[in-house]
Amino acid sequence: MKFLYHQSGIQNRYSVIGDYNRPVKDWKFYPRSENLEPFPALEQRMALYNKYAGPLSVDAIRNCIEHLLPAKQITHLITVSCTGMSAPGLDLQIIDLMDLPNTIYRTSINFMGCYAAIHALKIADAICKNDTAAKVLIVCTELCTLHFQKEATADNITSGMLFADGSAAALVTHDQYPLPGLELQHFYAEIMPKGKKDMAWELSSSGFLMTLSGYIPELIQEDFEQLIAGALQSANIGKEQIKGWCIHPGGKRILEAVKKCIHLDDTALADSFAILEQFGNMSSPTILFVLKRMMQNPPGMNHKILGAAFGPGLTMETFIGELT
Repeated sequence: MKFLYHQSGIQNRYSVIGDYNRPVKDWKFYPRSENLEPFPALEQRMALYNKYAGPLSVDAIRNCIEHLLPAKQITHLITVSCTGMSAPGLDLQIIDLMDLPNTIYRTSINFMGCYAAIHALKIADAICKNDTAAKVLIVCTELCTLHFQKEATADNITSGMLFADGSAAALVTHDQYPLPGLELQHFYAEIMPKGKKDMAWELSSSGFLMTLSGYIPELIQEDFEQLIAGALQSANIGKEQIKGWCIHPGGKRILEAVKKCIHLDDTALADSFAILEQFGNMSSPTILFVLKRMMQNPPGMNHKILGAAFGPGLTMETFIGELT
């Protein structure tokens, strides 16, 4: 495991659960026993999700909209999560914590995994094209570490090594409210049925169970060039027009596979590698972390960027936009 962690490309990760490098007496969630028994049931994990997901989401939202608009002006709220579910859920918790209007339009995207942020951007874009007054707030919040499993299987070791907790928010408005950021221009998605069993996320009595095959980088390397060709063709642009690559850092090997199959230089995915190193894979918020970093250090104003993320299915979603 030390070897795997050394090869992971990850230096830091964050969790709502206290660090288990602390003395046993300071453990807060898993039992203070060598075998972690009685192992926490799904109900206990969801209780912790309900305790932390709302406040963490509100922090991300306030960080996003500060100096842009008052929270009361948000017309639509899209919540994204695959690591916790309940009804009433995260959306209503956020409305209560931020005293948002009771008339706000709500949409919840659940259990889509790492590509769900792009799906949320697609929905927000459609809303804004239909309603020029819309101010759509997306918040992606994942508490992956709640679902730690103790059996030393390849899936459990890999997911325990990669995944972390985090939250990210994005504000999407119509063009008549010009703000610095990313102009969303095109979306494209494909499903790779042959990878259906290689990436999965299922419920169990002891938490959510991740299947993460070691073949995923090979599958992505085999099909990603075709995906990019399809995205560019449907947008009617050439690859040479893409000046920035916002790729979900699902893991070091996945980023290396993407870089190899579409023939990118060593610096093209620097932002994705940096987010992986600093935060690990937080599932759906991760690509928004990469996008924020790119917006802070843009490849050039009015330059097109292409974003892509991968999730269960095996599903690949993309967006093309222009930094303004």
